[in-house]
Amino acid sequence: MTSVTRETAGFRKVDGFSYVELVFVIAILALLAAVATPYLEKNIQRKKELELKQNLREIRIAIDEYKAASDQGKVKKSIGDSGYPHHLEDLVIGVEDITDPQKKKLRFLRRLPADPMYPKSQPLPSNDEIMPADTWGKRSYTSDAENPREGDDVYDIYSLSSVVGLNGIAYAQW
Repeated sequence: MTSVTRETAGFRKVDGFSYVELVFVIAILALLAAVATPYLEKNIQRKKELELKQNLREIRIAIDEYKAASDQGKVKKSIGDSGYPHHLEDLVIGVEDITDPQKKKLRFLRRLPADPMYPKSQPLPSNDEIMPADTWGKRSYTSDAENPREGDDVYDIYSLSSVVGLNGIAYAQW
């Protein structure tokens, strides 16, 4: 018995892809990747914007609950205080409920979320660790909305990012 090989005109037929076919497939994959990249970047930005909206809402609700507790006389308040928390961390650490005989703490947040849009170009604190409260801009009760500035209390928060969102409004104005 003799083995049979497939030869045509002295050339052996080899199954597989030619270089032209491989280059063509790579070109198509590169084109698909180039089209998909901007879509993926927008999708990532949308997710970060959704997180920013949720974080702003969560912290603002906690600030309002603190103010309501202060107005109800549950939080110790000095004369001239606005009734808003002095620091964002007070929402997590809690404050003593002065109406409770056991002096339990009132807590308004389980944890303080960080600003997902916090600019990486901002200077780091001296310990090189960014705390969530440091990622937010804080507006005191005595400052106006157009020119927010920190003061004795935290009336509102805003993003420190100067980037404009997909809706055309800068994150700092959300």
